[in-house]
Amino acid sequence: MFKPVSSKLNVTSMEESVLKMWKREDVFKKTIEQRRGAPEYVFYEGPPTANGKPGVHHVLARAFKDMFPRYKIMRGFHVSRRGGWDTHGLPVEIEVEKRHGFTNKQDI
Repeated sequence: MFKPVSSKLNVTSMEESVLKMWKREDVFKKTIEQRRGAPEYVFYEGPPTANGKPGVHHVLARAFKDMFPRYKIMRGFHVSRRGGWDTHGLPVEIEVEKRHGFTNKQDI
């Protein structure tokens, strides 16, 4: 049933071939289309913010934000990935408005 695994396995090459197949077969799009009409799971992802240097925590956040919707797809849900919002940029926006003397959104 399973093929023997070589002790000289080239993981990089194997990963590249899997990614090429996924792209060629349009697997991501097919998983979304196959779940149309299934119970809906909406995943809102907040936008990235420019409030510090990039770090490993950004990579981990992206991995988790990808992992959970994929898990829900595998559990039979139709997953909508949507750009969300947050308020991390609000303090910066308010400071810029103060510096430029803006008193309302029409000034912008």
